Amino acid sequence: MTRRILLPAIVLLAGVATSAQTQTNPPPPSALGTPTMRPSARPQQPPAITGVVTRVVIVPVTVKDPRGQLVAGLQKDDFRLFSDGVEQKIAGFSSDAVPLSTVVLIDNDLPDRAVTQVQKSLEAIAGGFGPSDEVALVTYDQYPNLVSDFSTNNDQLFTQLKRLELGSHSTQTISDPTTAGPFINGQSVQAATPVPQHGSMRGKPTDSLDDAIYAAGEMLRGRPRDRRKIIFLISDGSNSNNNHHTFDETLRMLLEGNVSVYSISVTRSVPFGKSIAQRGIAAIDKYANQTGGDTFFSSKDADLERLYSDVTEQARNEYTLTFYPPTAANTGHDFHSIEVRVERPDLNVTARSGYYESAIAAGH
Repeated sequence: MTRRILLPAIVLLAGVATSAQTQTNPPPPSALGTPTMRPSARPQQPPAITGVVTRVVIVPVTVKDPRGQLVAGLQKDDFRLFSDGVEQKIAGFSSDAVPLSTVVLIDNDLPDRAVTQVQKSLEAIAGGFGPSDEVALVTYDQYPNLVSDFSTNNDQLFTQLKRLELGSHSTQTISDPTTAGPFINGQSVQAATPVPQHGSMRGKPTDSLDDAIYAAGEMLRGRPRDRRKIIFLISDGSNSNNNHHTFDETLRMLLEGNVSVYSISVTRSVPFGKSIAQRGIAAIDKYANQTGGDTFFSSKDADLERLYSDVTEQARNEYTLTFYPPTAANTGHDFHSIEVRVERPDLNVTARSGYYESAIAAGH
């Protein structure tokens, strides 16, 4: 009698153990939290949130009063934001200071007078950055040259700037009406005493400004989106005709990467006439305007040191607006303009000129 009862009990216990093992040892979850797919299993649709990129446009905004001073204390309701002329709902707003990712980009072929002034003030650049900022140092003439990669070590940046020796070129001028000899009946007459020349005699600038800005932007575009990405440009504005990248190509890359250009022009005054150097100065100003940055003009040592800190303070303390753009199906084109207005009189507002739909869709 005992044997007849024992056999079914063993079979029953074995079944319970097998069932328990099946329930307590499920397949291990993957790193994304979804079940591991076996090769023979039929593919299933992933959860809706997997791989979804949030389509959001980040718009840093600078607001200044008529004296050029930064305006603090504005609130979300003080701003209006437009894309392609259509007002957009401001989804996010912040006035908090933001850590910086910065490429300090220095022209390494400045005029003699300018290079002396910049050289004396270089160490002061480090004073504008804090422990949360990451900074890379690049010089350029015909080609960009990486001096030091991104680092939060401010002492290292100070040391690199202290050791940096900038190049220069002589300063005499391209021919213009103020240096031409005497004329009689429209014909040039050789003067017994040559007319003194002034300004810059540089026939062709060799600085590839567009390529240098492009390279700096490429370094920044992959930095985290929770940091403000800026190019800190120190230049006389000269630009060669031998750039591999055009202005438009460079500007697009900057806008796609959310990179702003802050430029300090160290040329005392624009040369007489429409020289290549003058067009270069216009270019650095356009880069700043189109990317939501700014341009500062100075040639004195004291002014330069003050402007270095002004650049980082302004970039760090911009207002940040975000909005969710319309879907591509509703627009039909890639570039979309941005305009930001402030509902207070006599204030100057600076923001990026627009964004590219393809960059938003890619999650840049």
